[in-house]
Amino acid sequence: MSVHDYLLYVIMPILCLAQLFILLRFLKGPQVVDRIVALDLLITVGVAFILIFSIIVDNSIFLDVAMILALIAFLSTVALSFYIQNSKKDD
Repeated sequence: MSVHDYLLYVIMPILCLAQLFILLRFLKGPQVVDRIVALDLLITVGVAFILIFSIIVDNSIFLDVAMILALIAFLSTVALSFYIQNSKKDD
């Protein structure tokens, strides 16, 4: 079994299953904080999916897409955390 076969037949299904469970937590999350963490994790697993796809197709352009998506995920998590912290101070 080569590295490409291992990535395609083992890692990709595990990532898809992880995305399904994270999506369920995102939809069901009882609080906003749970949904923010689930959304951040969902994007992180999506970045991992893009990186593995980049390795499989041997195209480095997807690495730039993954890097930009990871940066957007980080900034959105920080912004939402800042918003939640400030909204609790007002209460």
